[in-house]
Amino acid sequence: MLLLFESSAGFALFKVLDEGKMREAETKDVWSDFETPEAAKKVVKLKAFSKFENTTEALQAAASLVDSKLSKGLKKFLKKHAEGDTLAVLDAKLGNVIKEKLGINCLYSSGVMEMTRGIRNQLTSLVAGLNAQDLRPMSLGLSHSLSRYKLKFSPDKVDTMIVQAIGLLDDLDKELNTYAMRVREWYGWHFPEMTKIVSDNIAYAKTVKLMGTREKAADIDFSDFLEEEAEGQLKEAAVVSMGTEVSADDVTNILNLCDQVIDLSEYRAQLYDYLKSRMMAVAPNLTVLVGELVGARLIAHVGSLVNLAKAPASTIQILGAEKALFRALKTKHETPKYGLIYHASLIGQAAPKFKGKISRVLAAKCALGVRVDALGEVSDEGAIGLLSRAKVEARLRQLEGKQLAGEGAKPRGLPGAEKYDSARQGGNGALLGHAKAYDAGADVVMAEPAAAEDGKKEKKEKKKKKDKAAPAAAAEEPAVAEAAAATNGTGEKKKKKKKREAEEEAAPAAEAEKKKKKKKKEA
Repeated sequence: MLLLFESSAGFALFKVLDEGKMREAETKDVWSDFETPEAAKKVVKLKAFSKFENTTEALQAAASLVDSKLSKGLKKFLKKHAEGDTLAVLDAKLGNVIKEKLGINCLYSSGVMEMTRGIRNQLTSLVAGLNAQDLRPMSLGLSHSLSRYKLKFSPDKVDTMIVQAIGLLDDLDKELNTYAMRVREWYGWHFPEMTKIVSDNIAYAKTVKLMGTREKAADIDFSDFLEEEAEGQLKEAAVVSMGTEVSADDVTNILNLCDQVIDLSEYRAQLYDYLKSRMMAVAPNLTVLVGELVGARLIAHVGSLVNLAKAPASTIQILGAEKALFRALKTKHETPKYGLIYHASLIGQAAPKFKGKISRVLAAKCALGVRVDALGEVSDEGAIGLLSRAKVEARLRQLEGKQLAGEGAKPRGLPGAEKYDSARQGGNGALLGHAKAYDAGADVVMAEPAAAEDGKKEKKEKKKKKDKAAPAAAAEEPAVAEAAAATNGTGEKKKKKKKREAEEEAAPAAEAEKKKKKKKKEA
């Protein structure tokens, strides 16, 4: 069995004299076998050594080993000295590559690591001609070279271009707006009606450039940048315009300014395309989450992509609103919920009362995506950003009370209490959760259609009878009132008569009782 040992001086192959020691090293401490050079030589013996010619070769070999790749020098070395034997290696991935490309069986275990530690301790005594004084500067130089190699930035990952491009884009927008308003104001003296007809600044400049003075509008075709309706209105207004006449020199200067506006707009479009391509190359995950412009402004605000990756989600959320934040802290008011991130499309889709929550979720996902963009060794082409965007959209639907579309946004762990929404009132509608099962037993039986129609007909007939009876009742009212009065009079007389008779009958009985009482007293 052979053991591959990598050092800053070169590659070494050691023959393991006692294979039992390799198995023992997995469970027992074999450090005592490597305490002295004599003891180490009883366990392993140098078979071959390939020395690096220069620092460049050493750097290429070390970089390949870090990436678990087989370099050309190591491939030739193993073909020459290790064919037909079992090779013990420190990296399992490298062992698979060696077995696949060279057909050499490879072994990887904890025992191999312990044996390698022992060999490293006695390397100068096991490899002839290798001194500790020479090995130390070799290790230091290789470590510095490898560090510079790993930290070297790719030209595709330079974020300075993004900072400059977004700054220039904002400056162009300001200049374009200033120039376009100057064209409108200047040409408005000659053709004031055109300002309301053509609202787009670029189309306005192209129309002035093509038309010159308003007298030529009738013979010119504006269909390339104006709609048919606007073109017709423009030609009609040119005939009856109330604008003043201008000289040829005035028209020439106005046309020169129009050329500036058109050229600046074309350059701005090219710069925007360049910014989109750079953002997808440098920060694809951030671009997927918030868009090219917002992502570029975030990077420019903090200075670099690495600085943005160092920032926590709470800082990314309020970047651009520092003045409002410190004013709120000073006056003890509510702090701002969003800064530059407010202009992202996901926050624009949210309702006003949910914008703060969505900005917090989006800032957290942006923090993760930026760290992958800045510190990831391999570009994932925005895969993490797409997954994060889907989760933010699912959270937005959840806040709006809509049913979740995917499994990725379902809450994990034990189910918690359902959230109460004060905007909804009454019943189960106040709870944001899944709908309950349909209860057929709670249905109310409706009346049959035929019975309902019969009931309606009866009501209509009764209403008609009442309407007919109303005039007759009105005519009979005086007679009824007289009869009622007569009836009431006779009724009162009868009551008085009965009362009188009852009093007459009660009088003899009362007298008899009085006589009895007197007799008793006398007796």
